[in-house]
Amino acid sequence: MNIKKLIFDGEGATLDFKKTITNCEKIAKTLVAFANNKGGRLLVGVSDDGSINGVKSEEEEKYMLTKAAHVFCKPALEVIYEEVYVDQKMVLIAEIKESDLKPHYALGEDKKWWVYIRVKDKSLLASKIVVDVLKRSSTNEGIYIEYTSKEKGLLEYLDSHERITSKEYSKLMNISRRSSQRILVNLVLSGIIRLHTTEKEEYYTAS
Repeated sequence: MNIKKLIFDGEGATLDFKKTITNCEKIAKTLVAFANNKGGRLLVGVSDDGSINGVKSEEEEKYMLTKAAHVFCKPALEVIYEEVYVDQKMVLIAEIKESDLKPHYALGEDKKWWVYIRVKDKSLLASKIVVDVLKRSSTNEGIYIEYTSKEKGLLEYLDSHERITSKEYSKLMNISRRSSQRILVNLVLSGIIRLHTTEKEEYYTAS
């Protein structure tokens, strides 16, 4: 593994830098976001700007990470550790694999459990639709797609428009948000439409 190249490429969907681990709640968000996505690595001893500070005590960092993964994540996560020296400084690599027990929840400072997903280099709070997609994608349930005027209306709209949001779809078909979300989740899981999450909004496109 070329650590210098990883650091040079910068933080992203599967990579996060931490100078040190000081807060279990905060780091739990990153851990569950990785597990709910495609997995990822945390480089401890590296600042946000990519400068390598190294870790003072890898045992202390491991203790904080393991506590966050076991106590502040639900279901608990396993962290794979590796110690690498870069320019005589130790960088602790903490890897989280993509989970098949999605969704994972992180315990917030408000003592509530929240689902996070990784979008570019941020760990963002997941919407209800994303949580439902994660829940159902982890089960072996078959997906039953009804093809009513509501589904037809959505696909016809996406035929002539680039994208649509859940709110726009509710308004378009004059249905409740709950009904629109159920239809959208089914269509995402069946691969008919694609769900896109950004920091500002969530929207759907035809697959």
